[in-house]
Amino acid sequence: MDGDPETNGNIEEEDDPQTFAGRIVSGGTKRAQRAAGIAGIDRVIETAVEDAIVRAIESDATERAIARVLNGPAIEQAVKEALQSKEVEQALYDTLDSEMVDRLWARVLASDEAQQLIERIAEAPEVRAAIASQGIGLIGDIGRQIARVTCTLDLLGERFARRLLFRKKREVPTNHAGFFTRVLALILDAVIVNLSMVTLTALLSLIAAAFGASFNDSSKELLAVGAVSWFFVSSFYLFTFWSLSGQTPGMQFLDIRIEHEGDRHLGPRLAIRRLIGFWLAFIPFGLGFIGALVKIDRRGFHDRLGNTTVYYVDPARADEPHVDPALFPPE
Repeated sequence: MDGDPETNGNIEEEDDPQTFAGRIVSGGTKRAQRAAGIAGIDRVIETAVEDAIVRAIESDATERAIARVLNGPAIEQAVKEALQSKEVEQALYDTLDSEMVDRLWARVLASDEAQQLIERIAEAPEVRAAIASQGIGLIGDIGRQIARVTCTLDLLGERFARRLLFRKKREVPTNHAGFFTRVLALILDAVIVNLSMVTLTALLSLIAAAFGASFNDSSKELLAVGAVSWFFVSSFYLFTFWSLSGQTPGMQFLDIRIEHEGDRHLGPRLAIRRLIGFWLAFIPFGLGFIGALVKIDRRGFHDRLGNTTVYYVDPARADEPHVDPALFPPE
C-alpha cells in the first residue's frame, strides 16, 4: 500500500491548500477584477452600493427603527447597567479627581463671565427676598420662643399676685396678654427709642462740632431739652404704631396686639386716649399698670381709658388671629 501511486497522489492533492480548482477560480477572479477595473465597472458598483446604503439610512423606515430602539427599554437598560458598573463609577471618580478637572474649574471660576454670573445672582430680587425672609423668619422664631416663656410667666405671676392679694385664682381661660409679656415688649420699644435718640444726638453733636459750637456751659439746659425730646419722640412712636396697626415693634416681636372691639386699627382718637392713660399710669409709681397683673381681664388703666384689650396672636396663621384661650402654661 505504501507503493500505490494513486493513493499517494490523492493524499498529496488533499494536503495541498491550493488545489487545481481553487487555482482556476482564483485566477478567474483576479482577471475579472482587472477587467472590471479597466472597464470602470467596480466604481459603478461601489457608487451604486454607496447610494443604496445612504438611501437606506435616510429612509423613513430606518428613522422609525432608530426611534424605536432609542425609545425602547434596551437603551435605558444599557445606560443603567453602564452607570451601575464599577468600571464606569471608577472612571468617573478618576476623571473628577484628575488635575485637568481642577485646572478647568480654576479657569472657569477665575473668568469674567463667572464673576458677572455671581454678581447677577447676588443682585437678583429673588435671592435678596429669600435672604430677608430667612432673617425675618429667624427673628420671628426667637420671638415666639421668648413669647412662650413670658406667657408662662404671665400665668404664674398672675396666680402668685392674686394669692398674695387674697383673691380667687383664675378659673376661666384667657388669651389676653399678661403683665410680663407687655412689660418686655415695652422694654424693647424703649430700647429702640433710646437707640434712635442716641444716634440722633450723636449726629447733632458732630454737626455742631463741625461748626465750632460748644455745649459745655449749657449741660443742664441740654439735659432738659433731651428729656422733653425723649418724651415727645416716645409719645409719637407709641401713637403712630398704636393708631396704624395696633402693634409696636416690641409687641410684634412677642406676638401680641392691641384691639378695640376686634379692630386692630385704633385710629388717632383711641390712640391718643390710650397714650394719655399710659403716661398717667406712670405717675403713681406705675401702679396704673397693675391691672394687667391682678385683674381677670388683664387690663390696665390705659386699656380702660382707651377701651382697648391686648391679645396674644398667632402669626403663623392667616390674618394672625387670637390664640386659643388657656388656663395653664403652654407645654
